[in-house]
Amino acid sequence: MLNGKTALVTGSVAGLGYAMAEALAQQKANIILHGLEPLAQAQKASERLQSMYGVSVIHSQANLTKVSEIEALIQLAQQRFGSVDILINNAVIRNLGAIDSLDTPSWDQALAVNLSAAFHTSRLTIPLMKQNKWGRIINISSVYGQTATTNRVAYITTKTALIGLTRSTAIDVAKDGITCNALCPGSVPTPPILEKISIQAKSDGITMEQAERDYISTRHPTGRFVAMTSVASFAVFLSSEAGKDITGAILPVDGGWTIE
Repeated sequence: MLNGKTALVTGSVAGLGYAMAEALAQQKANIILHGLEPLAQAQKASERLQSMYGVSVIHSQANLTKVSEIEALIQLAQQRFGSVDILINNAVIRNLGAIDSLDTPSWDQALAVNLSAAFHTSRLTIPLMKQNKWGRIINISSVYGQTATTNRVAYITTKTALIGLTRSTAIDVAKDGITCNALCPGSVPTPPILEKISIQAKSDGITMEQAERDYISTRHPTGRFVAMTSVASFAVFLSSEAGKDITGAILPVDGGWTIE
């Protein structure tokens, strides 16, 4: 159990981030939800965690492209809970495009949200983790942190760089009771992915079920999506006492996608 711990999960009002926040709330960690979704949606998500698991939950709409707002987010967390014990850098933006077609604002935005935000949240939370001699940092990379495909130069670059950030952070804080690891999920059934598959199904004149099978068949040998609960359970394990000796690890949760 994680009683008395506080977890900040960026990009967590819905989708994979919310699944990880919920799994941590089940273990009695207090939660800082984060996301730019409408306030009514965020309030509903917060109230659900509070009522179901009896933990304290707050929400922030910090814009992760602005360092000042990231600093304000961490200050809010520390004022409310004293510290951030578990940090999950999950927020992501997918600006698609090849290197000769992606515009500069899209590149800069991806760097800020997918990579620099993880640097800033880590640098701001580590000092108190060091004081407490306990901390867990989990960076959500991707299978595309270890491989590549076309028209995703910003996404692939940032997810690969997150792996370097993970290793560097882990070695810097190895003697301070803090671990830092990266999870590399395959395809999980998040709203953006399901929307993409739905559009493809309509374009091809096939059922959603067939489009899902076609989408997964080229990725996961298991033939199914990676369950969000599988990734969330892994995050809980790394956050627990059992995960104290795992640090600097790059851990696939990808249905066999990266089997070589």
